[in-house]
Amino acid sequence: MSAPKPKLLLTGRPGIGKTTIVKKVVAGLRDRAGGFYTEEMRSKGKRQGFAIRTLTGEHGVLAHVSHRGPCRVGRYGVDVDRFEGIVTLALERALERDEVIILDEIGKMELFSKQFRELAERVLKSDKMVLAVIHQRNDPFTRRIREWPNLEEWTVTENNRDVFPSLILERLNLDRKTRNTQ
Repeated sequence: MSAPKPKLLLTGRPGIGKTTIVKKVVAGLRDRAGGFYTEEMRSKGKRQGFAIRTLTGEHGVLAHVSHRGPCRVGRYGVDVDRFEGIVTLALERALERDEVIILDEIGKMELFSKQFRELAERVLKSDKMVLAVIHQRNDPFTRRIREWPNLEEWTVTENNRDVFPSLILERLNLDRKTRNTQ
C-alpha cells in the first residue's frame, strides 16, 4: 500500500506571503497543477478588493468595496455567484486531470459558498496532492478540516517564507519520484 499523497495547508497572518508562496510553487509545478489563487486588487495604493485567478486563466472579482450584497467581510462585499462560477469549474477540472490541486484560499470570503465548502472537502479527500491556504481563525468548518488525518499544516512566518516554496516543491515531487520507482 502506498503512502497517502501530500495534503499541505499553509496558514499564517494576513499579508505574510502565503499567496506568494503558492504562486512560486505553481511556477515550479508547471503544467501539473490546477485550481485557483486569490490576489489583492489595488487602486492608488489602497486595497479595493480581491480577485480570483484559475491556473487555466479564468479570473474574476471575489470581493470588492463597491460590491453590494448580503455577504460581507469588513468593507468588502463578496460576490459568491461569480466566485462559484469560476472556481467550481476550475476545481472540477483539476480533480479530473491534474496531479496537484491548489486552493488559495479556504478563508472567510470563500466559505460563504456552500458549493465551495463541499468541493474543498472533495479535493482534500481526493487521491490528489493538495496545496491549500487556510485562514488562521478556527470556525467550525476549518476546525473540522484541521482534525483530519494526513493533512500537514505549515505556518508561514517572516523567517521561513523564503524557503517554503522549495520545501513544498520537494514534498510534492517526492510523490512523483516514489511512483516512478514502483
